[in-house]
Amino acid sequence: MTAKPLIALAMGDPAGISPELTAKLAVQDDIRAQTRLVIVGDRRIFDEGARIAGVKPELKTVEQGADLRAVQGEAQFVDLGHLDAKAVEPKTATLAGGKFALANYKHALELGRDGRADAVCFTPFNKQAMRLARADYDDEIAFSAEVVGLKTPASEFNVLDRLWNARVTSHIPLKDVAGRLSSERIHRALTLTDSCMRKAGFARPRIAVAGLNPHAGDGGNFGREEIDIIAPVVATAQREGIAAEGPFPADTVFLRAKGGAFDAVLTMYHDQGQIAMKLMGFDRGVTLLGGFPFPICTPAHGTAYDIAGQGIASIGASRAALLLAAEMAARDSDRI
Repeated sequence: MTAKPLIALAMGDPAGISPELTAKLAVQDDIRAQTRLVIVGDRRIFDEGARIAGVKPELKTVEQGADLRAVQGEAQFVDLGHLDAKAVEPKTATLAGGKFALANYKHALELGRDGRADAVCFTPFNKQAMRLARADYDDEIAFSAEVVGLKTPASEFNVLDRLWNARVTSHIPLKDVAGRLSSERIHRALTLTDSCMRKAGFARPRIAVAGLNPHAGDGGNFGREEIDIIAPVVATAQREGIAAEGPFPADTVFLRAKGGAFDAVLTMYHDQGQIAMKLMGFDRGVTLLGGFPFPICTPAHGTAYDIAGQGIASIGASRAALLLAAEMAARDSDRI
């Protein structure tokens, strides 16, 4: 790929650290060197974020329907003009904040869907604000699939440096997890993990599969999901050429993965992997939405209302998200 990948970066919740993070990202030399950045939001919110961050980004404001690839310059701003900075309630989840973030993200997704951008990123959303703006808002996966028109499976991955975490179930009550586990769901998660990691540059990703129960069921003493459901799927995946192993006890498998034995861990539910990944690198973790026709990345942390407006928010995870999206977009283009 000769041209830098064009990344649409949607501004997230305006009451948290998203505006200052977005502004900081726009002036990073490594991001400008590896991407053509197109920020989607309201210029007034962005400029206030830049003031808080103490930076002066050079961005060319363009019309919503502009041919972004033809615009001269490395960084651009698509100004939706939909929220006055004076109307933002700092450190508060609001209907206005949710509408702002949803509109930005929807526009960025449409750019990716229509081939006008090579990847999409977004700074942190606030789930409460998103649901105030859209009562049926579940999570980014469902919303993204609706906008893009995706009919095939998608999933959320957490990425920390070169270690990935995938999961079979995600945003559901813990009491429902065991009932949602099935051979089909686990197999789908394994194959999607293998496929997405290969697109990210892993020749044959080594995937450890965690058990559901303490000590991976202890031979059936603490539950039979490992014996009856998980282990047979792992064996099937191995026959299909996927480098999967397990099920392993969830309380030790991340130690082995951190030590280099595996490239990814497939967990059975949300916090089983999230806790481990965030403990290992909260300020560097990336969330990737896999299964879409283009990469979608965001930092793995939230809106950090407690430190918003102070200009001290770390860009580590947001920077990693943008660079991962750029790497995957460039790799996709090279295969075409």
